[in-house]
Amino acid sequence: MRNYAPNSPEAAARIVALVLISDGNVCRSEVDTLRHLEVEEELGLAPGGFARVVKDLCEDLLMGAHSTRSMTAHLDEPMLASLMGSITEPALREKVLHLAGAAARADHYLADAEARVMHVAWSRWSPEVAAAI
Repeated sequence: MRNYAPNSPEAAARIVALVLISDGNVCRSEVDTLRHLEVEEELGLAPGGFARVVKDLCEDLLMGAHSTRSMTAHLDEPMLASLMGSITEPALREKVLHLAGAAARADHYLADAEARVMHVAWSRWSPEVAAAI
């Protein structure tokens, strides 16, 4: 997995991208929603930056997929926790949760994989909120 600076636009975008690809199906409605919400501008990415982060994430996940035949199977709790740990600024966490949640809801179906990533984010960043869900 690539190393991004803590609280960097790329680190934040990677979490949004992970929700986007976690179920193995990126719908047009999800992409359109993120475009409408101006994901690149919101996270401080240059034009085309979000697509680059998605591509890089897919490449990183494919490196670990050869033994499991699944891009996301090796994303266990410690790995997800590590990715979530790269975002420490509350305002950035809020943006990531908003963007990732909007993408997950865009196709009117919350896949188990999307829910899992969102739950880890909530439990790491807002334990009191996650406990009530």
